[in-house]
Amino acid sequence: MTDTAWIWILLAVVLVAALGTALVASTRGRRAPRPPQAGPPRAAGGTGVLDRPEAGTAEPAAPEAEVLERPARQLDVPEPVEGRLVRLRSRLARSGSPLGARLLAVLSRDHLTEDDWDELEETLLLADIGAGPTSEIVDALRTRVRVEGVRDPAAVRAMLRAELLALVDPSLDRSLATTRVRRDDGVEVPAVVLVVGVNGTGKTTTVGKLARVLVAEDRAVVLGAADTFRAAAADQLQTWGGRVGVPTVRSDKEGADPAAVAFDAVRRGREDSVDVVLVDTAGRLQNKAGLMDELGKIRRVITKEAPLAEVLLVLDATTGQNGMNQARVFGEVAGVTGIVLTKLDGTARGGIVVAVQRELGVPVKLVGLGEGPDDLAPFDAGSFVDGLLGDV
Repeated sequence: MTDTAWIWILLAVVLVAALGTALVASTRGRRAPRPPQAGPPRAAGGTGVLDRPEAGTAEPAAPEAEVLERPARQLDVPEPVEGRLVRLRSRLARSGSPLGARLLAVLSRDHLTEDDWDELEETLLLADIGAGPTSEIVDALRTRVRVEGVRDPAAVRAMLRAELLALVDPSLDRSLATTRVRRDDGVEVPAVVLVVGVNGTGKTTTVGKLARVLVAEDRAVVLGAADTFRAAAADQLQTWGGRVGVPTVRSDKEGADPAAVAFDAVRRGREDSVDVVLVDTAGRLQNKAGLMDELGKIRRVITKEAPLAEVLLVLDATTGQNGMNQARVFGEVAGVTGIVLTKLDGTARGGIVVAVQRELGVPVKLVGLGEGPDDLAPFDAGSFVDGLLGDV
């Protein structure tokens, strides 16, 4: 083969190689670009923490802290306590106030017969006032109607208001003991409020709402989740406390010793120098002996750290005589000092206030007015009776 032939072969090889290189470059240029990442790269563990930039690379313009920081949760500001019961009065008046309206309708008749008095008595009994108080108010009204001969609606209302107010008894001390006390050894400790009642009455919710009442009064509070038999009870209580910045002492073990949790809560309250420790308890009522043992142990353990300031019994105002049976049992075993009536808004059974006070010999101190977080108010006898009677 001649030298000329070899030269042509070499030129052909070089030309083919050049064409191949150009074709590959052209193909790469036509590929679709890779879509950008949705966010910054994550650490290998998948925790969402930003990776650090490699050595030699520039720091990102935005600081990492802006990505990693979470805004602080805005705490609720509870409504002022003053005036809350005014809402109950207006609700009862707007709802037609069944109890007061019926009583006023009967007493305003021109001539009251025995059937009228029987109707009056039946109305009071249906309002859960109880047999004894009902007889008392009917006898008192009979005497006043006969002596005074009133028929004017305004006068009848004033007469009925006076008799109902006497039954509700405005002279009872309805204040809550929420002031720090000094032990015999001179150590100052929080006021401890033990809250008892059957499940389903709104007990845990009432503890949460009571914490809001105390926060609204500028009290420092600790919650104790001693209802360890319901897994959701501690979570529920902790949620209530978290909304207003109140800590909750609890056990993560279901069925833990409630007395131990109560003791830890009181100790935490003493160490943190809070004003009040609210202790929620289990609402089981299988038998009186078991309830007595459990509550007795909680009381004994708590009083090793601080004296009990209050034992509040939570009752559902709509349960009538069933609620009275519960009240008797708890009154015997728990040393109740005050009553909280829930679900009292718009009910015709307001007479339960009279019945339960007579039964236990202790006052209604708080009432639940509805489902809102601030629908718990100190009980006021005059406002309550006015709400029952409505406006003439």
